[in-house]
Amino acid sequence: MQEADPLSPPPNISHPGVMATDITEKFASAVKTLSPGELIKDEHFTLFDSVAALEIMDPKMDSGVLAEGESLDEEYDVSRDLLPEEILGIIDQLLCLEMAWHLGYPLSQTIFTSVYIESLMKPRPTNIDEADFIRDARGRERQPKLLFVLRAYCVGLLKACCFVNELVKEELYYEEEDFVTNTYDRHLLYDIPVASINNLLQKARSDLRAVSNDVPKDISTALDLRLELRIAFLRAIDLSGLRKANPDSLKMPWVQMSGLLEHIEIQHSLGKPVPEAFSTKLQRRLASTMPPRPMVQPSFEESYGHFKRLFQDGIDIMDVLKYAEPQSLLNFVSLFQARKPQPLVYIRTLLQSLLFKEMVVLGNYSIRQIIDHDLSIVVLPCGSQIDPSYDNVELPTDPRHQTAAQMEIFRQRVAECYLDIFRIFCQNRCRVRRTLCHSIQEWDMLQADVEEIDQLLQVALDEKPLTIDRGDIGFSLPLSSWAYLYKLRQMEWIVQLGFELEVYQTDELAGMYWYLNYLAKTRAQHGDRIKSFTMRSFNEARYGLANPNIDPKDQRQLPEYTAAKEREYMTSLAYLRVTMLDAACTWEFADGLCCLYTALQRLNLVLPPKRPYSTDTLRYDLRMKPFRSIALPPLPTFDEFTRATLQPETSTYDLLKYAESAVGGARKGYEALSKMSEAQAFSANTHDRWVANIKSCLKAAIAAGVAVSTLQRAFNRAGGNASNELELENGKGLGLRVEMPESGKGYHDWWIVPKLVPKA
Repeated sequence: MQEADPLSPPPNISHPGVMATDITEKFASAVKTLSPGELIKDEHFTLFDSVAALEIMDPKMDSGVLAEGESLDEEYDVSRDLLPEEILGIIDQLLCLEMAWHLGYPLSQTIFTSVYIESLMKPRPTNIDEADFIRDARGRERQPKLLFVLRAYCVGLLKACCFVNELVKEELYYEEEDFVTNTYDRHLLYDIPVASINNLLQKARSDLRAVSNDVPKDISTALDLRLELRIAFLRAIDLSGLRKANPDSLKMPWVQMSGLLEHIEIQHSLGKPVPEAFSTKLQRRLASTMPPRPMVQPSFEESYGHFKRLFQDGIDIMDVLKYAEPQSLLNFVSLFQARKPQPLVYIRTLLQSLLFKEMVVLGNYSIRQIIDHDLSIVVLPCGSQIDPSYDNVELPTDPRHQTAAQMEIFRQRVAECYLDIFRIFCQNRCRVRRTLCHSIQEWDMLQADVEEIDQLLQVALDEKPLTIDRGDIGFSLPLSSWAYLYKLRQMEWIVQLGFELEVYQTDELAGMYWYLNYLAKTRAQHGDRIKSFTMRSFNEARYGLANPNIDPKDQRQLPEYTAAKEREYMTSLAYLRVTMLDAACTWEFADGLCCLYTALQRLNLVLPPKRPYSTDTLRYDLRMKPFRSIALPPLPTFDEFTRATLQPETSTYDLLKYAESAVGGARKGYEALSKMSEAQAFSANTHDRWVANIKSCLKAAIAAGVAVSTLQRAFNRAGGNASNELELENGKGLGLRVEMPESGKGYHDWWIVPKLVPKA
């Protein structure tokens, strides 16, 4: 066929009823009138039209384009004879593709690139006998003798993928960020019962042993272990729904898989890859509007590492069912999800399922039980507001009936917000921070709403205000105090996750650490207020008349003080102690780092980058946007924020002294926290992770102390003192330079400690 001359005039298109007009010149001249970045869109030009206008025969967009000599469909014969080591190689490649799917790649680029998997699913099998590579009876008689092993493995793989996919879809996840549940009109053996698949896998193991004389022993053992892995995976998924069972028994399949994986890794070298058994051409058969995409296959070593972590996470996650109290549960979830690398999506959605499936917490507790338990620890030890006996009082004028009714309104109002805190931590780290920014808005409104309930309960229970030596504190407002404490914790998490996710640039760290210090100080003060009311309640319950706030004639109304009440009060006071100590450590450490970074900026060791399109005010508005609409604590103005961060009235010498004192205080606090027992720290079932986290903070505090002392010595050597302020250019004269830790390479992701090293 003669090629068209590129310089020849356009062809004369004519057809009855069609008049073609060449608009090239008009279009080119019209385009020249547009400014850069300007776009004109016709309201009648739809997305469908734009997709239809894409150029065909472009291999990046057209899945039907064929290279010269290429066939449209994959011509691989699934009935071909395979060596035992080739079957092993195919299974190991499927194992790698399975992990790629768990990592977030779509099935079309992973498992569905297998010709064997495609032949199992199309046409759709309705029973276990139809789930075969070869559907006709004659073909089955002639199939290779060991193909039954590959068939059983593939069937088990598809059923496991089906279970995982359904679980992920039932829970909260973000498809564009975490996982792709699209099955492209493939049903992943949904209709075939798992019992039939388990029987097939067991039969395959028996048949494999029957022909073991014809297969090298090491390869036969390797194939058998891979079939056992599929059986264990299905059993692990099946048992995870039995939340009332002994958690240690639910770990057994995960422990088994972890042991099998070690042998599989050793045996991998026995397999022989069969690359022609996998093809991206199979994407043409899938119900998808996506253009063709290359196959994604991590290396076996990489897949082994991911599977090892997956199985270990599966073992550890079952400890969540060993419920002790809500604060330990929250610590378990937050610390488990903070692991590096973060658990895979399947594990995170499995944790959600264990926590909240069918709105029954951990399979045994109602949401009311969890909320009431939390209230009793944080603000209401032995509180009459959560006394279950009040539910039995039916007289509307009785204060107990009114209390029970208002508490039910409170529980309905807070239940979703409360459970969402646990759900939020089951997301990826970026999504955790983003969702917390929305969550604090809900908790701010919640605090205002439940304060009205507090005021109604205050009347019903005839509560008296608390007066202390320093003045009148007022009424306890326990429900709104509880909501305020949770809101403050979430606000701190948002700022701390900003450090972890590198949201802030180096010259912004001083300001953000000051704001973290402001939030932690507010939390410590609020904890002290709660403790005052808890102590009043404790004294009333224990000493009666010894408390001057109690009218003598009301003594007979006080219930008996029992050992159970003593434990409840001690638990609440222990919680307030640990939360106030944690807040004090955060407050001190953040204050120390704020002073350190401010000093580094003054000495020009930390220089702001050039920002031609940014101002300090705009950046402040951006960083504080999540907190702008929050009523309490009030957001500092830009001038207040700037003055508190830069501390212009404080000399650099004094600033470093403050930093030294604050970091030293934080170090002592973390040392005290690290020595706490599981009960004292409210870290049941996660105490090792809790202690490791505290010790990482302690190491960061020690490193910050070293940085402060290094800068102090250099400052003093250069002639700086309390009465002499140095003016240095780029740190000249100090002989130091600042090295910032790489992401994830510091002692703790929330505490970014600079390293001061001598200049070369």
